[in-house]
Order: sequence, then structure tokens, then C-alpha cells
Amino acid sequence: MAKRVLLTGSGGFIGAHCLEYFLDNTNWEIICVDSFRNKGIISRHREAVRNHPDYQKRVKTYTHDLSVPLDHQLENLILESRIDDRGNVVSKKLDYIINMASDSAVERSALDPTYCLRNNFDLAVNMLEFARRVNPTIFFHVSTDEVYGEAKPDQAHVEWDVIMPSNPYAASKAAQEAVAIAYWRTYDVPVVITNTMNNIGEWQDPEKFLPKIIQTVSTNGTVPIYGDSEDSIGSRFYLHAKNHADAFVFLSKFAPARYSEGAERPDRYNVCGDVELNNLEMAQLVAELMDKPLNYKLIPSESARKGYDRRYALDGAKLKDKGWTAPVPFRDSLKQVVDWTLANPHWLV
Repeated sequence: MAKRVLLTGSGGFIGAHCLEYFLDNTNWEIICVDSFRNKGIISRHREAVRNHPDYQKRVKTYTHDLSVPLDHQLENLILESRIDDRGNVVSKKLDYIINMASDSAVERSALDPTYCLRNNFDLAVNMLEFARRVNPTIFFHVSTDEVYGEAKPDQAHVEWDVIMPSNPYAASKAAQEAVAIAYWRTYDVPVVITNTMNNIGEWQDPEKFLPKIIQTVSTNGTVPIYGDSEDSIGSRFYLHAKNHADAFVFLSKFAPARYSEGAERPDRYNVCGDVELNNLEMAQLVAELMDKPLNYKLIPSESARKGYDRRYALDGAKLKDKGWTAPVPFRDSLKQVVDWTLANPHWLV
């Protein structure tokens, strides 16, 4: 029998890639919930289901602002609750909740911290309350490398490293993790926390670094690179969003650690790419793939973005040792994203 999955933030960049990947690689039934008022857009849904004309048989989409609790009627729709011939309420099992939704822009969080903090914390609480009621097999709480703050040179944060967020967005994600752990401990919600890094892929918002490079190089503009000198340019690891989606499929095969069964803490996994590039190297590689020159200028990082972390890095050994390997190689995925974006300028302009 097909698993039933609730995917929040399905109109977001990573969420839409998860939707497409699940349609392509599983028989899951997918219930999508998104407010479509932050960066979630319905156009990503259209792209995700483009190759599945019969997607209505497997996908249901509901518009709801997750910063307020799920109402009873929406809960009934998600669970397909009904009254049987004997007068009993019958509901379908929800196997996995993948809580992807969050306002994820560091710059916006620095300009309006209270909105980001309240939105992200409230939606986490509301989804955990929903999970407490419906008791899924796994509640995946999707988090970020940014909760750990800046990584020193040659350092990679392991699971359960010290949390040290540098900006309001990172703090909001750390707060989400804290409340998820509390629900795991107090209510035995089957929480599994995943921390990931910079995801790339098609359909990404133009405010993000990769599409911004493509757009700027296409128009012969100058790419801003954070760094006080070429020796202090920030660096990132990159992961195609399809690899991120694959990690959920892989981890769904394992029973989560439960407090009621004696576990000391919930399961937590770093979902990582294995290629690190500084921001200038990334821009140079994209320009090379576009066969165009790169014009760039250095911008002092602290003046450009408050709470800016020069480097992020996660240690992916735990998930690798469990048997997971990312199916999409970095260089291949980057070329694919560049080519697709140039061929679909309505996502670039």
C-alpha cells in the first residue's frame, strides 16, 4: 500500500523538487500544504507535476497559512476522514510529515526579525501539534547548517554540535529544532531532524546566489562577492535539491528513535554535498559553463549582510555510514541547472 506523506512548503524551491522526486521515484500519495504568500509559488507545482499528467490521483494541494493552527476541516481533508456505515469516524493513516515550510531569507530576517521569528516558530509549533494528534510514523523536521553558525577553516559540524546562530533566520531555525526536540521528549512525537546546506536546482528564486549569478552574467553585469579581500571570500557546500529529496526517501526506511523506547535524543542527520567552493569560485564556474566572462566586485561582508557567516560546513559521515549516497553529482547538476535556467528565461528575468 502506498505511503501517505504530508509535505509542507511544497511551493517552495526545495519542496517542489521533493514533490517531483517523490512522484518520479516512489508510489507515495503526497498531500501538499503551502500558504503561497512568502516564496512558495504555484508555478513550481506546475513544473513538478509536468511529467505526470495523472498527478491528481497522487497529489492533493491545500492552501493554508501554517503560522496559524490547522483547522478541523483541513485536518479531516488531509486524513480523508469519513463516517462509515456503522457511524464510526474512519481516517487514513498519515505515514510521514516532512515539515519543509519556513521563511528562509537571511536578509529579510535582518530587516524584519520579528516576522521571521514568529512565522517560523509558530508554524513549527502548529505542525508539531498536528503531529501530536495524528501520530505519523516519522515527523521530519527540516533544518539548516546555519543553526551552527560560522564554521572555522577545516571544520565540519557534526550532528548535535553546539548551536550558535548568527542571524534571526538561523535563530528561528534553532528555535524550531528546540521545540521539535521538546515534543519528541514530552509527547513522543517521532521527530527526525535533518540539517542541510545550500541547495541548488531549477525553479530557484532569483534572490538566491546561483540564479543571481546566472542573471547577472547573462546581462553582462557585475556579480557582488562578499569578502574584504580575495583571501577572505565566503565559501559554501552545494547540494542539488533532488539529492535532498532522495535523503528523505532513504531515511523513511528506518524506524525513528523514540523516547518511549529508551532513546536519549531524536535521530538527527546532516544531508550534505561533497564539493566546497568559495563564492568567487562558484561564480567563475557558472560563467565558464555559460561560456561568458565574469565581472565581479568584492563587498565587505558585514556591511553587505548583518549576521553573515563566511563559511558553512557539515560532516555527512553519519548518513553516509548508514548507506546513503547522493544520486546527482555536483558538476552535472550545476550544468543542468544553468542550461535549464537559460532555456527558461521566465524564471530568470
